[in-house]
Amino acid sequence: MTDTIFALSSGRPPAAIAVVRVSGPQARAAGIAIAGTLPPPRTAAMRRLRDAAGETLDQALVLFFPGPATATGEDLLELHLHGGRAVVAAIEAELAHHSGLRLAEPGEFTRRALGNGRLDLAQAEGLADLLEAETDLQRRAALAMAEGALSRVVTGWLDRLSMVAARVEAELDFGDEDEITRASAFDLPALVAPVRIEMEQMLSRPPVERLRDGVVVVLAGPRNAGKSSLFNALLGRDAAIVTDIAGTTRDVLEAAVVRGGLPFRLVDTAGLVGETADPIEAIGIARAQALLGTADLILWLGEPAEAPEGSLRVGARCDETHHDPASFHHLVSIHDPASIDALWETVSKRARAMLGDGGSIMPHDRHRRLIAEAIVELEAINGNDILLDAERLRVVNSRLGTLLGRDATEMMLDALFGRFCLGK
Repeated sequence: MTDTIFALSSGRPPAAIAVVRVSGPQARAAGIAIAGTLPPPRTAAMRRLRDAAGETLDQALVLFFPGPATATGEDLLELHLHGGRAVVAAIEAELAHHSGLRLAEPGEFTRRALGNGRLDLAQAEGLADLLEAETDLQRRAALAMAEGALSRVVTGWLDRLSMVAARVEAELDFGDEDEITRASAFDLPALVAPVRIEMEQMLSRPPVERLRDGVVVVLAGPRNAGKSSLFNALLGRDAAIVTDIAGTTRDVLEAAVVRGGLPFRLVDTAGLVGETADPIEAIGIARAQALLGTADLILWLGEPAEAPEGSLRVGARCDETHHDPASFHHLVSIHDPASIDALWETVSKRARAMLGDGGSIMPHDRHRRLIAEAIVELEAINGNDILLDAERLRVVNSRLGTLLGRDATEMMLDALFGRFCLGK
C-alpha cells in the first residue's frame, strides 16, 4: 500500500496561517483521528484538533478532498492552522504517530500528481519554475507552462501524428505482403509537414533559461572608453574599479540586475586593442572578443564605424567629449541620470522584443532538444520506404512522449523534484 504523506505546505512559521497537507490512503482516517469528524468533501469547517490523549492542539479549518479528483490524485486532507511554530510542530508530531503516515520528501506531492496523471512532466517543470520565479516575466512564463500551455501543443502534435502513424500501420498490415519496402500510397511528407513547421516555430521562441539567466548585455570598446563608469551607472552602484589609467579593466566583470521586471546580466569587458604586452590583459581581451559573439545585446563605446552589427552605439562622456549625434544611438554621461534612464529604456525595449510578454510558451532547453530531434526524424520522412518512415514516426512519438514525461527516468525525476519544498 502507498504511504500516506504529510508536510507543511505554506511558508515557514511563524505566520498568520499554516497549511498542513496529508495525501494518501490514510488521509481520511488521520483526519477523523485528529479532528473527530470531517466536513463534507470540499467544504471548510472549524474543528478542534486533538492528540491521542484528547488534549487540544489547535482550532483549525479542516478540508477533505476525496481522490482521484485532487491535486495529487489521492485522498487529500488540509489543516489550516494558526501559524505558530509550536502549533505546527505539535500537529506534525501527532500525524507522525499515526500508522502509515510519514513526512513527505521534497517535491513528493507533485511527484505523486505526475504519477497519478494529474499533471505531466512539462507542467511539473513549469511549477518548479513558478516556485523559483523572481520577476513578473518569470512568473507569467512559468504559470503558462504549469497550466499546460506547452503540454496542450505537444499533445496535439502527438494526436495528429498518431493518426498518420495509424494510416502507415494499416498500409503495412493490409498492403502487399510481398513488398517489404515500398512507397506509401499517400503523400506522407505532406501529412507530417504542418506539424514539423509548428515544431520549427516553437524552436524560434526564446528559451525560458534566458528569463532565469537574464538578457546578456556586454559593454565593449577600446581602452579608456568609459565602459566601467557606464557599467557602474547602469547598475546604480560601484561594481567596477574606475581610474584614469587606460586598461584598468583587464578581465570580465559580471553583475545581475532587474530593471522594469526584466532580468539582465551586465558584462564589463577589457578594452579591445590590437596588441598588448600584458599577458593578463591579453586573456581579458580574448574573453571580451568571445563574449561579442554570444551577447544578446552589445553596448559599443568605440568608433561607430567599428561597431559590431546589431549593437547599440553609445557615445560616453558626452559632457566631456564631442560626439556626432547622428553616429550614435545614445549620448550618455554618468553625471546625467536622464541619459542613463534613456539608454535603459532602449535596452529594455530590445530585451522585451527578445523575451516577449512572458505569457506565451517559452520552452526549456530539454524541450528544445527533444523537439529538434523530432524535427530531424520528420524531415527524413520521404514516403519512399514505408518501413523506415514508420520507424521515424515511432521515434518522433517517443521524443514527444519523453517531453511530457511518459517515459522519464527516475534519475531525471529525482533531479527535478529535488527543487521543490517539502509541502509541494
